[in-house]
Amino acid sequence: MKKPTILSFLALTAVGALALAGCSSGGGVAADGKGDEVAGLTGSVGAKDFSEQYILAHLTSALLNAHGADTDANTQVVGSANVRAALESDDFMGYWEYTGTSWITYNNNTAPVKGEEAQFEATKEADAANGIAWLDPAPLNNTYAFAIRADKADELGVKTLSDIADLPIDEQTFCIESEFSTRDDGWPGLKTAYGLDVPDSNVALLDTGVIYTATEKGDDCNFGEVFQTDGRITALDLVVLGDDLEFFPVYQGAFTLKQSTLDEYPGVAEVMALMSDKLTTEEMQKLNALADVDGEDPEDIANDWLTEQGLI
Repeated sequence: MKKPTILSFLALTAVGALALAGCSSGGGVAADGKGDEVAGLTGSVGAKDFSEQYILAHLTSALLNAHGADTDANTQVVGSANVRAALESDDFMGYWEYTGTSWITYNNNTAPVKGEEAQFEATKEADAANGIAWLDPAPLNNTYAFAIRADKADELGVKTLSDIADLPIDEQTFCIESEFSTRDDGWPGLKTAYGLDVPDSNVALLDTGVIYTATEKGDDCNFGEVFQTDGRITALDLVVLGDDLEFFPVYQGAFTLKQSTLDEYPGVAEVMALMSDKLTTEEMQKLNALADVDGEDPEDIANDWLTEQGLI
């Protein structure tokens, strides 16, 4: 009998490896994954139109896929209301939402609930009536804030939002995004709470990402609307003014999905719990800085982080 050559032996080995890979379905863990808790789950994980949401969408899709799902991250929709509508119409399987946004914007409450846990429970209960489930939240709090250049803050002597009203009108200049300009938890409510009375010419409406650089340059405004978890705050030497009247609600992040989807795939909660508690405000600042300061791709950021955490 002719002895097998080295090449034929390697070929047999490769075939055997492929055969073993094809037999993975019965063991509960796919060859390239971590489990099958959400096998059969399909759809798109949505995102609002800024880097944190892009990263969260890719984190979620990749993690779910590692546990048997077949999802993708959709980062093409603009505006919070449109993303929420996409969930309600089943165009999105789920997406990351913030407690303050849902409580005030979608559930039509005019005042936040004091306390992070109390705000979450109130929001979860309110959305349950809408057929939307909130999974256990991450520690991150992406609340609104206003930032100013550090040197300009020293020059004007401002440390809190209350300090702004005492400034000359020509120094009370603001950069905000269009959505913020109409929200109850945004510009209209802020002006009332802090007694700001400025002409429209003092307010520049800019895209979210442009606000940071505009605030850093100081040509369009002294005070820019920012998000607390944004990595550009430190990178651009901006300082956040204290919300001394506690106007802004808590914006704790959590993954939301239809209750009917969660009922069909209860493993989603189990899988997401592996990741959510690792996403602190500080951790999101680091991830956001990779996108907004270093220019890295959100999908690459998500995959690298999940790999480093041993989640995929």
